[in-house]
Amino acid sequence: MDQPPSSVKLLGSWADSHTHRVQLALKLKGLEFEYQEEDFINPSPALLLHNPVYKKVPALLHGGRSIVESVVILQYIDETWTDNPIMPADPFERAVIRFWCHFTDDKLAPAVGLVFSSSGEGQKAAVDQVHENLKLLERELKDGAFKGRRFFGGDKIGLLDIVLGCGSYWLAVFEEVMEVKLIDPESFPVFHAWLRDFEEQQEVKETIPAIDRLLEYARGIRQMMLSLSNSSSSSINNAAASSG
Repeated sequence: MDQPPSSVKLLGSWADSHTHRVQLALKLKGLEFEYQEEDFINPSPALLLHNPVYKKVPALLHGGRSIVESVVILQYIDETWTDNPIMPADPFERAVIRFWCHFTDDKLAPAVGLVFSSSGEGQKAAVDQVHENLKLLERELKDGAFKGRRFFGGDKIGLLDIVLGCGSYWLAVFEEVMEVKLIDPESFPVFHAWLRDFEEQQEVKETIPAIDRLLEYARGIRQMMLSLSNSSSSSINNAAASSG
């Protein structure tokens, strides 16, 4: 029997894709929950209490107990409230989903992050790595485990759609901020069509912040990174000039 959704609280951050994963899963399940906005720099005592190991969002509180790490939280939600499942029943299919979730967080996300945090040849290499990862996903959608499906989860959004989709909108943001091309509809037509379909779902629209707000946030972070980099360079140059 499903557990009642009472006493469900999410500690998260408005711009954090991992928080969006949990928010979207709760919406797809039709669950009501309390939300507490967290500051990346100054986490609340509640967040430090409920996630003392990593000290970061998201953290889901249910019945006085805490669950952390977004993919772990998603599986907990699906196993606790079994209506509107986001994971397949077949063990092998579940294993495939878990593999590609790991791929998303272990391969694709770090490459996308490096595009944002690097420049010059390093950034070009990061863009190439993003493209190589997208080629693998495109292949799986066209001829692999997810061939012929509207979503990775089938006819409805599933766990892998949530993990991959909540974060893929940053690709468009980074394209504009960094002036690079990450998703070419001609190179990745099936993935591009999947992403557009995902973004048009009502629950997704209710979860993902407006693109203008994300752009403003990304530009602010980028400017701060450039300022820190320039400050470090100046310190090194000054030290070199005063030595000897």
